Amino acid sequence: MFRSEYADVPPVDLPIHDAVLGRAAEFGGTPALIDGADGTTLTYDQVDRFHRRVAAALAEAGLRKGDVLALHSPNTVAFPIAFYAATRAGASVTTVHPLATAEEFAGQLRDARARWIVTVSPLLDTARRAAKLAGGVQEIFVCDSAPGHRSLTDMLASAAPDPEVAVDPAEDVAALPYSSGTTGVPKGVMLTHRQIATNLAQLEPALGAGPGDRILAVLPFFHIYGLTALMNAPLRAGATVVVLPRFDLEQFLAAVQNHRITGLYVAPPIVLALAKHPLVAAYDLSSLKYVVSAAAPLDARLAAACSRRLGLPPVGQAYGMTELSPGTHVVPLDAMADAPPGTVGKLIAGTEMRVVALDDPGKDLGPDETGEILIRGPQVMKGYLGRPDATAAMIDQDGWLHTGDVGRVDADGWLFVVDRVKELIKYKGYQVAPAELEALLLTHPGIADAAVVGALDDDGNEVPHAHVVRRSPAEGPTGEEVMTYVAERVAPYKRVRRVTFTDAVPRAASGKILRRELRARP
Repeated sequence: MFRSEYADVPPVDLPIHDAVLGRAAEFGGTPALIDGADGTTLTYDQVDRFHRRVAAALAEAGLRKGDVLALHSPNTVAFPIAFYAATRAGASVTTVHPLATAEEFAGQLRDARARWIVTVSPLLDTARRAAKLAGGVQEIFVCDSAPGHRSLTDMLASAAPDPEVAVDPAEDVAALPYSSGTTGVPKGVMLTHRQIATNLAQLEPALGAGPGDRILAVLPFFHIYGLTALMNAPLRAGATVVVLPRFDLEQFLAAVQNHRITGLYVAPPIVLALAKHPLVAAYDLSSLKYVVSAAAPLDARLAAACSRRLGLPPVGQAYGMTELSPGTHVVPLDAMADAPPGTVGKLIAGTEMRVVALDDPGKDLGPDETGEILIRGPQVMKGYLGRPDATAAMIDQDGWLHTGDVGRVDADGWLFVVDRVKELIKYKGYQVAPAELEALLLTHPGIADAAVVGALDDDGNEVPHAHVVRRSPAEGPTGEEVMTYVAERVAPYKRVRRVTFTDAVPRAASGKILRRELRARP
């Protein structure tokens, strides 16, 4: 068993809004959130006051403890207000990908039993259609403004009393993001107030930020990585978060330059742009002190090229998953220059790890032996919503979460993730479940069977690659038609980007698709 070098941290038994904003009065007039596009600024005093007023308005509207609110928005300075207001009013927040189709959104609404939606006006049509398909949605609010819908700005004028909600941090679910786990279709990951808040405390010794630090939030808040690293953690510490709605390289570089950003938390495609794109040379990025990459594997050579170009310590990596609130490993900021290339870091405080043999899960392996990574700690999820069997398959009776990732630990405690047991595809950090795409492909009248695996494109990104069996080879769909069929029915990041036609999908006797065999094909 591998244990963290850091001292254990006690469980943080606070609601997440108090765990993050408990020091808002101390930080007072310090800018908490800045819109990186138009400069709109909210101080800590304003974030604290505004989220309380919105919470009161939500309670006045009828939201009660145990309700689920769907937060359907790109990054805006209003996103944290909506999130903390909902949890203060007693709701769990299920975060929704802003590019989700109405059908995908409706599926999440139904599964989560969400009764409330907060969205933005450009996404209102999708939200309305999703609400109609799902049923049970009581009201749709908007962060900005739209005729016929109450906005967060309107709600700031509420004279209703602050809601008095008794939160049990150990049991009550604060966030309900959706993840495919090690396999299958997306499932609601129940993360309690204690699990998320304690994970922030676990990460702090390695990634401590504070007043004066300026963090650029371009990765999405709806993703647990963005929610933790770009929203909860910096706001808990008194840092300033500069918010961008999406990644546009020119806008991103301008924000670093103009807002004197000190720290970047990114995914590998952004590291690639920083390392190679000619635009980078046109901007002053001298305020940067560090870059951390997570959400997908980062090639060590690419990390080195990025750090050389920016004149910074090597790009540090972090590791975790939605089911782990999400962090378990990170390269500490004060150890970036000394970390071996390619490592995803060391265990954070209060976390235990085992590496077990792939052919014998009961056999523990030692340093420099390769096996599946198991994690135990206070950040392990409560479970999958409504799926006890999937929860039991993920977390064993001794509390070990089986990540499905394959790795090794060197003699100094650095973890290297080398492969995945699980079938999940990571497209630019976003999770794509092969089973979901396969089920969709099989609805095409010209497709008899299909399997989807990850394949690397020319930029080194993992993309969905469909292996398709036509019902009639002479009359079946073309590869372009297959890709279009999927693209019209899923969010852009889930699109099939490569198609190979085959006579049969290789399967085991149990019917399980032999994905490794497909990946090995040229």
